[in-house]
Amino acid sequence: MHRTIASTIAIAALAALPASAARAESPADFYRGKTVDLQIGYSAGGGYDVYARALARHIERHLPGTPSVVPKNMPGAGSLVLANWLYNVTPKDGSTFGMIGRGTAFDPLLGSTKAQFDATKFNWLGSMNDEVSVCVAWHTTGITKLEQVMQKDLVVGGTGAAADTDQFPKVLNGALGTKFKVVTGYPGGNEIDLAMERGEVQGRCGWSWSSVVATHRQWLDEKKINVLVQLSLRRHPDLPQVPLIMDYAKTDEQKQIFNLIFARQPMGRPFLAPPGVAPERVAALRDAFMATLNDKEFLANAEKSKLEINPVSGADVEKLVRKVYRTPKEVAAKVADMLSR
Repeated sequence: MHRTIASTIAIAALAALPASAARAESPADFYRGKTVDLQIGYSAGGGYDVYARALARHIERHLPGTPSVVPKNMPGAGSLVLANWLYNVTPKDGSTFGMIGRGTAFDPLLGSTKAQFDATKFNWLGSMNDEVSVCVAWHTTGITKLEQVMQKDLVVGGTGAAADTDQFPKVLNGALGTKFKVVTGYPGGNEIDLAMERGEVQGRCGWSWSSVVATHRQWLDEKKINVLVQLSLRRHPDLPQVPLIMDYAKTDEQKQIFNLIFARQPMGRPFLAPPGVAPERVAALRDAFMATLNDKEFLANAEKSKLEINPVSGADVEKLVRKVYRTPKEVAAKVADMLSR
């Protein structure tokens, strides 16, 4: 009798639950048998693409349900096209995540009217490394130091207004008086590199050091490029003789500007999911991301490919984004004005 009553009560309680709760799936149930899209905001062959595809080859075995993970390229406007698409178009169910430029998240803060998202609402999965970027000049220019660019024009390639390749040289122009001339619109870093070889541009500014090493080690060995400055808040151990941008900050305002624009560097290779994804699926994606970056097989392959891996958790990336969005308005406005020139 008591068992019958208990069973009746349990059935009634289940019936009273919302339909969504009754149909709730575990992450493993959701992902099992599915294909997950990993969208890359740049063209094939560049540094972002190389990193994303390295992750894609290993992350699926760390996701519950072991779905297939398929990398796809959606280049445009320095990954702004993808950021907007992830925020506004793609299904918010965890079946798609992406990799954008490290600075793209801050475009709304810096006055971009084309950025149609709130970066604090993305689900940040983590970053593959804490990055140091550099400015380089092609060897035929004769430019070996940043000070020379304060006296002489240096034409550099860019991928779009949202990209480091466009923003970093403009900030240096505005804060230090350098004479970088940005030729923008290249689909990705690989195309800028080809343009350097062809003589269309004379250098690249806002190039990840990890990407330089992974994709053009031979250029360094053959001294085809000269590294002018490190763009980060910290030095890279590979570059003890190359000055850090903070060495050039002589005023409080310059320090604030550089702190704002280069705070993105811990987001060296950032991955994110759209807003609105169920928390348990976000947790599964974050856990799989970090598990992959600590996977022995992945790390062995990354070492062979000369990929620098220094992971930053999704929670830490999320904190960084929120911190940057608390930058004083007058400093952000000053940087936005530099980027608009």
